[in-house]
Amino acid sequence: MKTVFAPHIGRHVKFGRKPRDPGGVRLHLSDFISHAALPPIPATFSYAAKAAVPLADIYGNDTMGDCVIAAGEHLAAVATGNATGIPYHCTKAQIVAAYQAVGGYVPGDESTDNGCNEQAYFDYLRTHGFSDGTKLIAAISVNASSFSDVLAAAYLFENLFFGVALPDAWVAPFPAGPGFTWGVNGNADPNNGHAFLGIGGTASGPGAGIDIDTWGLLGKITPGAIAAYAGPAGGGGLYTLLTPDILIKAVGKAPNGLAWDELIKAFDTLGGTVPVPAPAPPAPAPAPPAPPPKTMTLTLLQAQLYALDKLHNSRSLFFTKGTAQQLVADSLAMHWVK
Repeated sequence: MKTVFAPHIGRHVKFGRKPRDPGGVRLHLSDFISHAALPPIPATFSYAAKAAVPLADIYGNDTMGDCVIAAGEHLAAVATGNATGIPYHCTKAQIVAAYQAVGGYVPGDESTDNGCNEQAYFDYLRTHGFSDGTKLIAAISVNASSFSDVLAAAYLFENLFFGVALPDAWVAPFPAGPGFTWGVNGNADPNNGHAFLGIGGTASGPGAGIDIDTWGLLGKITPGAIAAYAGPAGGGGLYTLLTPDILIKAVGKAPNGLAWDELIKAFDTLGGTVPVPAPAPPAPAPAPPAPPPKTMTLTLLQAQLYALDKLHNSRSLFFTKGTAQQLVADSLAMHWVK
């Protein structure tokens, strides 16, 4: 298995993504999305901050060709971090267990360290789940040639799962640290099979592209590079993965921009058992205006009785004209509701 030296950790790292199965993913985001009905996507967004510590963990991809597993567990950290504020940070033992199950790896036997295919991993996630126990609903293929689809998937579902063959220029020289940019740079090398996670994006301008996490480093991949290397023509695959929490949050972001019922029916046709998420409750109706205050007509007799009552209950036997007028006014103000 091919290795390259990574200066940010001072040792070699491994590749490990096997070529994709062209027929492995049968749901395509472009079949369900309506860009005209989507709410505006922010000019730039990132889901990395709340999962910073797990994203910096290389998850064994220096000693094992487990990049596919590492990308999935990074996704679990991003999903939980942004949902609860506490990202799930899996252990090395959990990474090894998943790599054993999906790739046939036997710890200590280098001959079994042969990487794995992302479709096999997606199948595993549907039945066994990520290390935190959350099971995958579905992996949806994203059209790498449509940056609007790519950006919408990254924003709505908070993840993009890249399975690509990297061009040699991306790793020779290897990124010295975070902040690197991968653009179109030569042909993809099939020996450089790698999986990594998209965790944000910028819509336009010089910084346009998708924010990525790979080998514990945060960088960016340009729209042109996504189209060149992450699509079938370049031997790559681009997906967005859905879990129940991710799906519910995405419905709230785009209630009309995706054909949710059709998408979920498609999940279930492929063997899923996903209930259609309940629509967000409608905003409460505004309170009706307060009724006008009730009025009461005071008769002459009532006014006289109220005035006399006030005067009789006064402890004084003598009044000035002003005092008498004030007592009567106070009595009427108390009894006459306007």
